[in-house]
Amino acid sequence: MRMVLAAVSVALGLALGAAGCATQQEQPSQRTGGEFTDDAAITAKVKSAIASDVGARAAAAVNVDTYKGVVSLSGFADSKEQVDRTVKAAGKINGVKQIKNDLRVKS
Repeated sequence: MRMVLAAVSVALGLALGAAGCATQQEQPSQRTGGEFTDDAAITAKVKSAIASDVGARAAAAVNVDTYKGVVSLSGFADSKEQVDRTVKAAGKINGVKQIKNDLRVKS
């Protein structure tokens, strides 16, 4: 569990550092530096919530991507129940506007 939290912390730090490199001449369809930072924080919180609520193994099997508050979940789960618990964990994070669930149950 500590390794997952440490990895999430490192990823968040890298994302926050990269946000400082954003240019001022962004297109309207692109994220601002603040949106990028917010999305990185949401992604880290969602991964941490999945690890806490569903388990570190489940969190490692789920890809989380956030764009303007919309969280996309992809990857594999052991059961439908695990998928439901993963989506529920993601949904309780502040800042999540919508969840796109593309998780698949292993056959």
